[in-house]
Amino acid sequence: MFRYFLKLSLITYCFLISSIFAYAQKELSKKDSVKIKPQTYLQLYYSLTNTAGTLAGKSNLSLEAGKQWDVFSLGVDIGKTTLEAAHGRDTSIYLEVRPNLNVFQQGRFTNTITVGVGYVFAAQNNFLTELTSGIEYSATERLHLNVNFGQFYYSGRITAFSNTFFGLSASYYFKPFKHRSSIFKPQG
Repeated sequence: MFRYFLKLSLITYCFLISSIFAYAQKELSKKDSVKIKPQTYLQLYYSLTNTAGTLAGKSNLSLEAGKQWDVFSLGVDIGKTTLEAAHGRDTSIYLEVRPNLNVFQQGRFTNTITVGVGYVFAAQNNFLTELTSGIEYSATERLHLNVNFGQFYYSGRITAFSNTFFGLSASYYFKPFKHRSSIFKPQG
């Protein structure tokens, strides 16, 4: 019953995010001066958690594919919560939906905030949420580098726990991304 509820919650969350997306894009496209063309990206992400154990046990690795619309992006992330070798069934593989917002931009630097929700396959604490803040650097029009920190929250039927983490990522945009906006514009 709990797994059914969890899957239904994830589907509902994805539906709500995509509905908000569609509405925002529809409203913005009504204005002649604003034409939002989504940018497709791939992101490779590595992070270290503050858990006890070996370096491999603390390491997380993921690949995200998504689209960016002006200040907002939405990605689907598949990864591993640990790179330590599994003994028996692997309970570290997860799938996550990650909306991201560019809060402030100054030159090539952007402050980002990400909230995510996901599912860790075959794990006792299989419900995953994430809250991350980062500093992104636009190295080129296609390559963006990000340093971030945040918290992963895991919960199951009986237990729950959280980890803080520090991560590095590199995003590749398939089309040159010349202009990015943010919610707050710097005073100039």
